[in-house]
Amino acid sequence: RGDDLSGDDSSWSDGVWSEDDDEESLSFEDSGEGSGSSSSSDAESDEGAAEESDSSEDEVAPRNTVGDVPLESKKRDREGCIEAYLRNADDDKNWRKIYDEYNDEEVQITKEEAKIISRLLKEKTPHANDYVDWFEYEDKGHPLSSAPEPKRRFVPSKWEQKKVVKLVRAIRNGWIKFDKPKEEPNLYLLWGDETDTTDNKRQGLSYNPAPKPNLPGHEESYNPSVEYIPTQEEIDSYQLMYEEDRPKFIPKRFESLRSVPAYEKALREGFDRCLDLYLCPRTRKKRINIDPESLKPKLPSKKDLRPYPKTCYLEFKGHTGPVKSISAEMTGQWLASVALAKSQNFFHKNNSCIVVSSLYHKEEVQNLGQLGIAGKSREVETGRCLKVWDVGGDVRVRHIAWNPAPDRPILAAIVEHDLLLLNAGVGSEEVQMRAKELLQIGEMAPQDDTDGKKPAVRWMKYEKLDGITLIHHKAVSNVDWHFKGDYFTTVVPTVLLHQLSKKHSHHPFRKLPGLPVAATFHLSQKMFFVATKKFVQVYDLQKAQLVKKLESGLREISSISIHPVGDNVIVGSKDGKLCWFDTDLSTRPYKTLKTHSKDITSVTFHRKYPLFASSSEDCTAYVCHGMVYSDLNQNPLIVPLEILRGHSSSDGRGVLDCKFHPNQLWLFTSGADCVIRLYCD
Repeated sequence: RGDDLSGDDSSWSDGVWSEDDDEESLSFEDSGEGSGSSSSSDAESDEGAAEESDSSEDEVAPRNTVGDVPLESKKRDREGCIEAYLRNADDDKNWRKIYDEYNDEEVQITKEEAKIISRLLKEKTPHANDYVDWFEYEDKGHPLSSAPEPKRRFVPSKWEQKKVVKLVRAIRNGWIKFDKPKEEPNLYLLWGDETDTTDNKRQGLSYNPAPKPNLPGHEESYNPSVEYIPTQEEIDSYQLMYEEDRPKFIPKRFESLRSVPAYEKALREGFDRCLDLYLCPRTRKKRINIDPESLKPKLPSKKDLRPYPKTCYLEFKGHTGPVKSISAEMTGQWLASVALAKSQNFFHKNNSCIVVSSLYHKEEVQNLGQLGIAGKSREVETGRCLKVWDVGGDVRVRHIAWNPAPDRPILAAIVEHDLLLLNAGVGSEEVQMRAKELLQIGEMAPQDDTDGKKPAVRWMKYEKLDGITLIHHKAVSNVDWHFKGDYFTTVVPTVLLHQLSKKHSHHPFRKLPGLPVAATFHLSQKMFFVATKKFVQVYDLQKAQLVKKLESGLREISSISIHPVGDNVIVGSKDGKLCWFDTDLSTRPYKTLKTHSKDITSVTFHRKYPLFASSSEDCTAYVCHGMVYSDLNQNPLIVPLEILRGHSSSDGRGVLDCKFHPNQLWLFTSGADCVIRLYCD
């Protein structure tokens, strides 16, 4: 054996094998003592290694049995592609197997090892949650370095400033250009498929596919049944029809498909089809199968919203002309009306009932007074006309408004171009004396003539009726009182404010976006509303400036009314539409109701109940429920309740005015038929 190995560089002597070229050597002793000592030393080394190692997996000995033989010289049998494909198909975990060339075996990696490999390929830390911040710990008491903070950390860097200035100069001079967003090509497929939504959105227009032609039926077969083939008489009758009524195709029968001739109109119909697709506009109608009842808003029942005016109980007859305007006194005891019959009539109300007094005797009035109003039987003790004022001549009285202060029984009536203030003569003697004192004029107070021109209004004594006349240079169209009873406003081609106690007039709003139609005061705040033909201007009287501008979108506004709370406004128009504005929500209408077929003449809110009404030239008056909630997150509830009819048309005019009773659920309407009606529950 020694002779066989004599030619090598290695040597065998005394039971010891050694290699000259390698640093490592393997030695063993033949004697028992040597072997025992070596085994004991190996055991001690194994125990020491076991004590030092914390993990058995990290120090697993390699399973290579070939020694340090170069692996390039070893050849491993490669499996074929078919065997590899079958093995991948059978084993779903085969993708996690790798070949270990050193140990000559296949190893299956775990999911955790696969995640580590994936993170390493992404240039991340191997473990996601194993990062340890060595500079942050609970018991840290000393900084990493005791060196003082350098000054450069507190002083702005001059080098960075120079660099920023250099970059800014380069950007301004155009030396540095940023990448512009790529413009998408405005191209699309002319005959593309309708399912391709990306190509269909061209030029912001929705894609409308071409209508598909109908599929051919049995009559268009080359060999149809006998019942589809017309007789010669039927063919002759086709010639007597109009061209649009004739059938487009007459079925014919052929023995075989080879006998079918070419279609003579194929080229023409193809050309017409292309023209239809190219020239004819198409619209897409989206049809959704929805129950129409589900689209209706869920409104409360009318029974739950009672009481509200719905029945005419009384009629006030006595005027000989159309009743232009009516006004109820604040206590609800008196009602004033004006008509084109040169007079103003007052009707007395007693025991919460209103009766016609000037047309009946007292006995007839007693019989009429046994009407049930609001569920109770009420008796009328007297029904008389309190006072009639004759303004004389061919003078037209157009509008009337009662002072809202109970201690000031004063009426404001528009007579021709001017405004007339009268003492109504109702109430106690003390109240009447106070009204007479307010209607006294001493020396003429200086008026609003700051522009060097003559004053817009002159306060003059009206001796005939013991009142005051406000002479305007232009016709007055509307008058309205402040809720305290001292101020009032008139609408001419501009808006004027007047103070009764000081006999002073003022012109605060000189710039308006159009001719004013109506003006009214806020019921509790220092706000003023001016309605023009298109807009509603909201002014702050204390600051004398514009606060809001409400856009109605109507053709022409005709009337306006303010909710008692003050945050909601309704306006009527001459095209029969009523707009509800929620000023806290938006400057545009919250709801627009198309209630009347003709012009709306008046709109009004009830002072105590959630009701509002509108009257129109179509001889009807609408009563609606309008609940305004204190919760700002809840929108107002608007429910149409009743259509009040009864007035007749005269000269194309219907209901001219409507007003609610201040305390009761009563609605007064005046019409062109010379009648005033009272509606209640």
